[in-house]
Amino acid sequence: MIEEIKNHPKGWLSLRDCKGIFHRFREDVTFDQPIPPFETREPGKLEGILGSVSQTFDGKYLNSTVLDATSAYFNQLIKGHAFLNGNKRLAVLYTHFFLLMNNLDFKFSFHELWFIALQVAILAERGWSSKKTLKIIKKLFGDNIVKRKPSKLSAT
Repeated sequence: MIEEIKNHPKGWLSLRDCKGIFHRFREDVTFDQPIPPFETREPGKLEGILGSVSQTFDGKYLNSTVLDATSAYFNQLIKGHAFLNGNKRLAVLYTHFFLLMNNLDFKFSFHELWFIALQVAILAERGWSSKKTLKIIKKLFGDNIVKRKPSKLSAT
């Protein structure tokens, strides 16, 4: 486990981030089934998920580390069903973007993360609580987040 995942997040996902990511990558993740337009999502659900991950109590963040926030975004985006279709694929995209914002990355490929998202959804269907799935996600992510490699474009 790298120390950087214990840092406070440098920022939080915003609705604007999510909309931009959606429009940029929607076609790339439309394997298997289509993803309906962003505007057809469930009213207020995505906003609620984003707000709950960055929520504070008594002046302290409830998800105070990058690992906590990354795990919470992934878990809640899958289980919250903010979109009519594509929730697992979008959870992977949004969570990955959040890590990149914090100069970190996954060891997992997109398809490996999607498979993990599928397993979380199956566990939820079987009645597993968010607390239980979050614990599994944190363990998996804690062991598989690495420092982001510098982009060839930024090395000038």
